[in-house]
Amino acid sequence: MLKLTIDHQTIEVAEGTTILQAARKIGGSVVPPAMCWYSKLEGSGGKCRTCLVKVSEGSAKDPRPLPKLVASCRTPVIDGMVVQNKTSPEVLEARKAIVEFLLINHPLDCPVCDQAGECDLQDLSYDNGKVSCRYQESRREFDVIDIGNLIKLHMNRCILCYRCVYVADQISGKRIHGILYRGDVSEISTYIKNSIDHNFSGNVIDVCPVGALTDKTFRFKNRVWFLKPMTAHRDCPTCSGKVIAWMRGSEIYRITGRKDEFGEVEEFICNECRFEKKNINDWIVEGPTTLKRHSVISQNHYKEIKTPSVINPLEEKMETQTNDE
Repeated sequence: MLKLTIDHQTIEVAEGTTILQAARKIGGSVVPPAMCWYSKLEGSGGKCRTCLVKVSEGSAKDPRPLPKLVASCRTPVIDGMVVQNKTSPEVLEARKAIVEFLLINHPLDCPVCDQAGECDLQDLSYDNGKVSCRYQESRREFDVIDIGNLIKLHMNRCILCYRCVYVADQISGKRIHGILYRGDVSEISTYIKNSIDHNFSGNVIDVCPVGALTDKTFRFKNRVWFLKPMTAHRDCPTCSGKVIAWMRGSEIYRITGRKDEFGEVEEFICNECRFEKKNINDWIVEGPTTLKRHSVISQNHYKEIKTPSVINPLEEKMETQTNDE
């Protein structure tokens, strides 16, 4: 076991564990944000740079600090390593610059984007963004591409995290889309405008951290903060059938995979469960989903409502006078 200290909190982890994985075991504010790394997708990480941290002590044998900030999702733990995340002004300043860079070409689509309310980029910019942007040039634009009747691609919103490409490679088993071109003209697209129609292709929606890939069957139908996420399941021959049903009243508006506290899908689901089963009779609803993530959709979901003890000053004064008499 290797010993690691992150923001004055020490933990022991197995060899081969990255700094980000160790931070997630500790939990709380020591966990760096991650927009491209996904624990269930091999090869992911190292793209967005939002998880940069400062290694103030390299190891127990060589306590010298590393000269540059490192990506915590790609840096393995060394015994005796000391890492700074929130406690480093250098890291916080670099994270603001990274957020500013990610927002250079990202359009202000939040009022009409279906991802609003559960968008990782929204949360990241709220916690680490700057008040104003220095970028004055025209934003990058792309032609609208139809990739099928189930998934909508908004390339203008894409931050090139590569998650959807890894899903197609490792989960779908049939990839007809990927990154085209290089540099600032790179884009996610399909080969000769093919449609994405694999039975597990809908999972690219769940892994997308922004609103670049959205559900066409849910498009513009409702806002996520008006819906109540309910844990549900069904006997599905293709996948586990364990999902989150987003409901308003007795109507199901959309189906997504169940996610953990870091916003990662626990088990990938098939397209039949996601897109075709929208009737409440198709599912066994277990109950309300416990939302742990810091998001607008979790603000009005309480485990228990406790009525505060309020003392009326007038009643307190009258009670005091009665006791004196």
